[in-house]
Amino acid sequence: MSYQRTDNGPQTTILLQGTLDAKTAPEHRPLVDALVAEKRQDITLDMGGLRQLDSTGVGVIVSLYKRVTADGGLVKIINVQGQPLAMFRLLRLDRVFHI
Repeated sequence: MSYQRTDNGPQTTILLQGTLDAKTAPEHRPLVDALVAEKRQDITLDMGGLRQLDSTGVGVIVSLYKRVTADGGLVKIINVQGQPLAMFRLLRLDRVFHI
């Protein structure tokens, strides 16, 4: 799992690639902490390169969402497809996130 962060003024885009699961999720917690500490208010998760997502990975995304929106921010998800989209639909997260 890798990610690429791009900040453009107040907007931050995170491009996720590979797998976000129990093995790789701990690598992303510092990113979530940094985004919250920097008070980034407009975050887009681009999941176009994400092939696999499990419940631990969903936990990272939900944690980001809860922490950012608690501060009045917005988290959007784009380009979600395949197995990650199926996971979002199964958990009904497609109704929570701006996809």
